[in-house]
Amino acid sequence: MMTFWQIVEHIAHRVFCAPVTRSHRQFLVTMTAFIGVICLHFAVFAAEPFPPELTRWTPLADHPVFQGAGPGHWDVKIRERGSLRKEGDLWRMWYTGYDGTREGQKSLGLATSPDGIHWTRSPDNPIYAEHWVEDVCVIQHAGLYYMVAEGLQDQAQLLTSPDGQKWTRVGTLHVRLADGTPIPPGPFGTPTLWVENETWYLFYERRDAGIWLATSQDRLVWTNVQDEPVLSPGPAEFDRDLIALNQILRYQDRYYAVIHGAANEPQPRLWATGLATSTDLIHWEKYAGNPLRPISENKSSGQLIPTGNGFRLYTVHDRVDVHGPTP
Repeated sequence: MMTFWQIVEHIAHRVFCAPVTRSHRQFLVTMTAFIGVICLHFAVFAAEPFPPELTRWTPLADHPVFQGAGPGHWDVKIRERGSLRKEGDLWRMWYTGYDGTREGQKSLGLATSPDGIHWTRSPDNPIYAEHWVEDVCVIQHAGLYYMVAEGLQDQAQLLTSPDGQKWTRVGTLHVRLADGTPIPPGPFGTPTLWVENETWYLFYERRDAGIWLATSQDRLVWTNVQDEPVLSPGPAEFDRDLIALNQILRYQDRYYAVIHGAANEPQPRLWATGLATSTDLIHWEKYAGNPLRPISENKSSGQLIPTGNGFRLYTVHDRVDVHGPTP
């Protein structure tokens, strides 16, 4: 078998129509290196920050795969963000159920599925009803489940569980400005967790006017990375006035944020799901093709769930719809 340089010299001999001299060899080395640099350049810059497997979605069903149970049940309706996970062959979804009234107590339910399509409610539902719980985000770290969720008056709180079934409330999160003073009073909701190198990251919104980022070591006291939002509404129509963040995931050496947004007019508002990417969790670029599904569908609280063979897109308010990659 010929070596690489024997092949090069053979080709060079054909090109120069003469034996390969030292100057020929130096020329070939230089050109090979130059071509290699050019190929590397294009390989790096051709990498798509928004690959089609994250951005092109088609409904897998023409009906919701999960929704409120209706009259006579504790979860007449569901609302806000639920949290989905695929754990081996089992799918789990934590969701908020209530009696359908604005003032009705928001409690935590659990549903499981063998395929992410057909769901069965836990016979122990509601699995947590001691405090107001809605807009939940669940992650697993070091063998323990952590949940951040909105409490009464949109105050973000932390709960923990050894198994995802029995939950203990730790308390309301204490968020500080970058200088260590408490953030101004008011709602801070749609909390979303990310943990990396033992640093915990909390994304949260305030009246859907922007998304802020804070970090913590103890998961109770959080300090803003900066006091300006890391993501703001607009300029696209789908998130022109309002924005919130539902999920952070890592894919191909980049971070992705699944967001949703709306315009204040016309009423009633229509929410839609979008995508943004970052290399440092602070500076974000929104996908130019947002939203991922038409605004008219009114699908929010989106999450990208890895299946072992790609992703699915779920939207989870106030019904659960599932989408697969567009062929």
